[in-house]
Amino acid sequence: MLAASDALGNGGRVVCVVGPTAVGKTALAVALAQRVGGEIINADSRQVYREMNLGAAKPTAAEQAAARHHLLDLLDPGESFGLGAFLIYAADALRDIRRRGPAVIICGGTGQYVWGLVNGAGLPAAPPDWELRAALEAEAARSGGEALHRRLAAIDPARAAALDARNVRRVIRALEIAQVTGRRPSELRRGAGAPLDTLILGLTMPRADLYRRIDARVDRMMAEGFLDEAQGLAAAGFRLGEGPLNSPGYRELGRYLDGDLTLDEAVRQTKLKTHQLARRQYTWFKPTDERIRWLRADDPGAGEQAAAAALGFLEGRSPGAL
Repeated sequence: MLAASDALGNGGRVVCVVGPTAVGKTALAVALAQRVGGEIINADSRQVYREMNLGAAKPTAAEQAAARHHLLDLLDPGESFGLGAFLIYAADALRDIRRRGPAVIICGGTGQYVWGLVNGAGLPAAPPDWELRAALEAEAARSGGEALHRRLAAIDPARAAALDARNVRRVIRALEIAQVTGRRPSELRRGAGAPLDTLILGLTMPRADLYRRIDARVDRMMAEGFLDEAQGLAAAGFRLGEGPLNSPGYRELGRYLDGDLTLDEAVRQTKLKTHQLARRQYTWFKPTDERIRWLRADDPGAGEQAAAAALGFLEGRSPGAL
């Protein structure tokens, strides 16, 4: 596997577009990609899932045609995904884009993913093996976590000694690493890479205006068939309100389909929960963070300001993150 420092080091300048939900990140990233000749790496934790299109505000077909996107539609909604998997996929995308030459634009509102990538977080010791993980989880449900812990102790006593048998998730991950790599997990170390050379552009707007924009987007999502999308996922056997579907909109429409809410109430709660999501995102992307160059999304000149900053940065005429 490529070392973290090789995959995430200073092999080229990177532009990030961050901010709260519904503020206009995708549109800006696509416009920048067209202006600078770039490709976009998704850093949204829900857009990696197939069939979660309207509810995850995934780039439209037109937007995906206008600029090449990476890390969309990787998994089914029943599969797990987190920072470690994101870093592996993102490192692969970075390497691929840099090999071919376009500029790299990272776009998303999942702060853990953005900062993990930008700050050079270490790559996991092995990529996830979803089928093996599911099988081990099923075995733990049948036989208990202690049985898996004993198996780990037979393979890697040092790693087993460092893990509580009750922490089934980490025991499973250790067994997964052992099988995928053929090595003892205790022998592997996650090395941190160098921080990326990054220009971070943040989109923001007054909170009341953002909430109105969120509400209008929810209404538009409903008009475009969000309820049909939710019903299709439920019919396919995915539980609305669990895993990645435990996010604003899917959770509330699931309650409507279960008869717990009226449709009007489900829509109203979706709007309120999305307001709360935006507030949480501002804890990751703080207006006082000097690493971020903030632009007002409601400023007609914001696009030109972003393009000028990105071009200057990519051409080496201006600095990136402080």
